Amino acid sequence: MSSSNQDVTPDFERSANLANRIQNAYIETTVSPRWIGSGNAFWYRRDFGADQFSFVTVDPEQGLRQPSFDHERLAKSLRDVGIEANADSLPLTSIDTSRDGKSVKFRIGEKIWEFRDNETLAEYNGEIKEESVTPLPSEQPSVSSEKSTFITFINLTKESVALFWIDYDGNPQRYATVEAGKSKSMQTYSGHVWRASYSDNGQLIAAFKAQDLDAIAIIEEEKPSVAKSIEKSSSLALSQEPESSDKPQALVKEYNVWVRDADGQETQLSINGTEGNPFDDTIYHSPNSQFAVAYQYTPEQTSTVYEVESSPKDQIQPRLKQFQYLKPGDNVRVDRPRMFDLTEKKEVTTDDALFQNPYSIDDMGWSADGQEYRFLYNQRGHQVLRIVGLNTQGQVRSVIEESSTTFVDYSQKEYYHEIRDSNEMIWASERDGWNQLYLFDLQTANMKNQITRGEWNVRSVESVDEEKRQIWLKAFGAVEGQDPYYAQLARVNFDGSDFTLLTSGDGTHTWTWSPDRKYLIDTWSRVDLAPKSVLRNAETGEQVVALEENNFDNLIQAGWAPTERFTAHGRDGKTMIHGIIIPPSQLDPNKRYPVIEQIYAGPQDFFVPKSFSTLTRQHELAELGFIVVQVDGMGTNWRSKAFHDHCHKNLKDAGLPDRIAWITAAASQSRSWMDLSRVGIYGGSAGGQSALGALLWHGDFYKAAAADSGCHDNRMDKIWWNEAWMGWPVDQAYADSSNVVHAGRLSGALMLIVGELDSNVDPASTMQVVNALNDAKKDYDLLFVPGAGHGVGSDRDFAVRRQRDFFVRHLMGVEPPKRNLG
Repeated sequence: MSSSNQDVTPDFERSANLANRIQNAYIETTVSPRWIGSGNAFWYRRDFGADQFSFVTVDPEQGLRQPSFDHERLAKSLRDVGIEANADSLPLTSIDTSRDGKSVKFRIGEKIWEFRDNETLAEYNGEIKEESVTPLPSEQPSVSSEKSTFITFINLTKESVALFWIDYDGNPQRYATVEAGKSKSMQTYSGHVWRASYSDNGQLIAAFKAQDLDAIAIIEEEKPSVAKSIEKSSSLALSQEPESSDKPQALVKEYNVWVRDADGQETQLSINGTEGNPFDDTIYHSPNSQFAVAYQYTPEQTSTVYEVESSPKDQIQPRLKQFQYLKPGDNVRVDRPRMFDLTEKKEVTTDDALFQNPYSIDDMGWSADGQEYRFLYNQRGHQVLRIVGLNTQGQVRSVIEESSTTFVDYSQKEYYHEIRDSNEMIWASERDGWNQLYLFDLQTANMKNQITRGEWNVRSVESVDEEKRQIWLKAFGAVEGQDPYYAQLARVNFDGSDFTLLTSGDGTHTWTWSPDRKYLIDTWSRVDLAPKSVLRNAETGEQVVALEENNFDNLIQAGWAPTERFTAHGRDGKTMIHGIIIPPSQLDPNKRYPVIEQIYAGPQDFFVPKSFSTLTRQHELAELGFIVVQVDGMGTNWRSKAFHDHCHKNLKDAGLPDRIAWITAAASQSRSWMDLSRVGIYGGSAGGQSALGALLWHGDFYKAAAADSGCHDNRMDKIWWNEAWMGWPVDQAYADSSNVVHAGRLSGALMLIVGELDSNVDPASTMQVVNALNDAKKDYDLLFVPGAGHGVGSDRDFAVRRQRDFFVRHLMGVEPPKRNLG
């Protein structure tokens, strides 16, 4: 147990220095293939040390993996022409090579060179194959990523150019200068955005976003300047016009549907369109243009969120901001598809009984024979998802339908693929308790057969070969005995036969296809296993050649503690719950450490990491002397339907009983160093709701919580996410799950964090908790961040530091280092 006079300064220093210590300790080679010519041979860059790399060529047909060229000889040849070079750090980031490796071309600065037969180096005057990034239409903030890559900026202007990295808040950070006619390679990360501006006047030239593969960025004067702010383009919905001008064409004018004949004469077809109930401009013509469908709709209600920007950078006075933001129970746009006969110039009467109360209606197009128009009807409350068919005679039918007494997971599991030649459809459904694929006859609306089956889930469909009647899909949990969240690639026939796993290895998999789809690069990892990559035969899944096998030994030597996987039974004593444990690198098994759980229990996904990562933020927290855990409890996604249904009208549950059972089991299995009398929890957004909920509903177990940007009352949050799980109409279940309503139950220490300009979750949701806590005379800490948006608790370093200080005070009983000493 920590004492009040414990000196935690060394722990804080070790935590603060962790990122620097491990920065170059783990060098991962990601096999990012560059295909050679039109074949399936490829090369990739193999990283094996800080700024150390080589180039490898793989010939699948020969089953060969070998150096792309003689690196020592090329380095010597470059030095002979005055270019500094070492064999393990050549001054090039990309090559253009032949399959036999006899010719290798590459760029160094503004010059292109060719190295032939591992002997002759000469300047090359032709063009070479290079990956390039095109300028963005508008500058945007960088997206966080751990995928390292390079951009080589080539300055073709006549002036010096400054390079700025655009941070995650959209602010420029100057990094380098590229003189006119020169180039500069910058190590960066996929998703990071870079600005190129003239050095003398700061005029913006272009902005570029880094991709997964190393690439060049050409900076040219001819390129149009990029707007600094992101402009939302207002596009007018255009009618789907007939291919031939001699066919009748439907259009919308004066809120109603009209038809224009080939001679230009216009006739009004509808009469009840008004400003408050108009027809949408988009028209869906039948293939022969005899019929058309138009959507008459009632607009969504106006629901405005107001925010005050207290400290704008461009003025002294505060600024009022507002935006449209529907919340649960608000009136959504209601569409009503209507059929028109353009030849007879009349409406075809249809019954809307099968689509009376839509949350949304989405176009699915006309049948191949042009006799039926189809759309996807998502009923308000999300308990019915139905493909509706309107035929040209006015008959309305249900083609395929899903229903549930809880919810249909439309936002994550909706999938359909029409096979027009056979009038069939592949459809995803949880009707047997797991997300599987089914084949339907669109003519009869009958199910022909179940394509996939088992106690696992189809995560997504990669591709469909209609001629071979085969499907390639990503499967979660298809290998018995492995983590049910691990992804594998599989193939199956339309009739459900010949289900074949094409990836292998205990871990979660990603893959890249060769251009001819004869081979695939399979990479897998776990939180406790660095990535491995092999080349496989795409037909059989058999390994052709091993490519890379990474390890994290150097990380451990640098003071990084390996992440541990752990499984235990949940609340019911039989369902396995999966999570991870991160100890401090200085763990003393004879001491006892407080436990902190990172929580996000949003029902749209699962959140415990599955692939290998350094998880630096979590490890920094552990270095302060905590055991950090992360768990996926019931109510999260991609297990059975029954597992998922725990969230229905019950977001306050957040799987917390499963988390408590899991943490208790972890501490009882040879981990006596986990002190369950001192358990904290933190999370953002829905995780913020759950973190505070842990204190309200399970204050006997959780003693401290930090809640960032929380949606503390689901009636205050965005409509789609909350109605998806809590249902419609808004009922008592919403109040039952509200942290605001139950704020008086608070026990333990609470820290609330919110950004005043959060456009994802209304910041008033946090302030309503503050008000309720004040009324209940409860103590709490509040970190209110001017100018900040959603997730400020994890995006801003000072907010992260404040949370860590909070947990040190309340779980260790000691004061963190003083920072206001001048």
